Amino acid sequence: MKFIVSSSYLLKQLAAINGVITTNPVVPILENFLFEIADGKLTITASDLQTSIITELEVEAKENGNIAVPSKILLETLRNLPEQPVTFSIDENTYSIEINSDNGRYKLSGENATDFPKVPTVSDGSAVNISSHVLGNAINNTILATSNDELRPAMTGVYLNLSDTNTTFVATDGHRLIRYRRVDIASDAGASMIIPRKALTLLRTTLPSANTNVNVEYNVSNAFFKFDGIRMVCRLIDERFPDYENVIPSNNENAMTIDRLELLGSLKRIAIYANKTTHQVRLKIAGSELVISSEDLDFSNEANERLSCDHDGGDIEIGFNGKFLIEMLANIDATQVTMKFSEPNKAGLIFPVDSDENEDLLMLVMPVMLSNYSS
Repeated sequence: MKFIVSSSYLLKQLAAINGVITTNPVVPILENFLFEIADGKLTITASDLQTSIITELEVEAKENGNIAVPSKILLETLRNLPEQPVTFSIDENTYSIEINSDNGRYKLSGENATDFPKVPTVSDGSAVNISSHVLGNAINNTILATSNDELRPAMTGVYLNLSDTNTTFVATDGHRLIRYRRVDIASDAGASMIIPRKALTLLRTTLPSANTNVNVEYNVSNAFFKFDGIRMVCRLIDERFPDYENVIPSNNENAMTIDRLELLGSLKRIAIYANKTTHQVRLKIAGSELVISSEDLDFSNEANERLSCDHDGGDIEIGFNGKFLIEMLANIDATQVTMKFSEPNKAGLIFPVDSDENEDLLMLVMPVMLSNYSS
């Protein structure tokens, strides 16, 4: 079997799907790319059993065939080759691969393609179309609140709920929660699923910069994403997602609107002086003034800053993990944000003031108990 392809074109396609390959896979063959040629089209698959990404490209080939090619050595070779046509010659009996460039010859050992795990296909599925920009925004807004706790697998992914009026993306790690809702995506079929964090991270990096249509198909066990010659299949997390709506406090009569960058800059400075274990910062709102403070008793470090804000409600003093607040505020595009509170021992809510009319973003962060130091 022989085929000719542009080195940079092949490298671009491989780099897009390489992220799915792990260093110590469960099955050794998963350290390879699966190359399959049919009718002048090369289909390349990379997988870790949970997630598979498939890309297709046109090549110059007279015969069909398949081979598993070691990913690391192939990528390193292509990265160090200037742009030029390269010829792959494959012996399907010995699985040896020879790559010929303008002035070089590189020989490596492949593996039997039949040993590569089969990628799931859609059966009894439903579908919805989402623009790549909307999907990218949904992932960016929610993925930072996913949990790393493997003992609570439902929280290690993003919950996606499709209804006939909107689509909601939710992530929580028990300390914070982000709900991102779009009214311009709906599905009469209705469905809910939990998509693993790794799959969404890979999807985010693979989505094109130009806005394009992403076809999302799903069944009870897998989700399938298709766009621009790339297909991604991921196994869904088969767990029950927490009842997140009950966590969101309803009576939030205390509201503060403030410049997002001013608040973010202040928090970044104040957090330097916070305890390195709790990252606790204190927000004290009185009238139209916000005082942000922190201290680390172990090292006698303390800091405070005053900012002006628009405040509606009674005076309140509440503590948060400063690291969480910084991450969440850094992830919002809006010029101003509104923070809403009910009581010092209940969750605080963050909303962007100016946002797309089709989107609704809610960020929730749990408070930390305040020690009674004076600020």
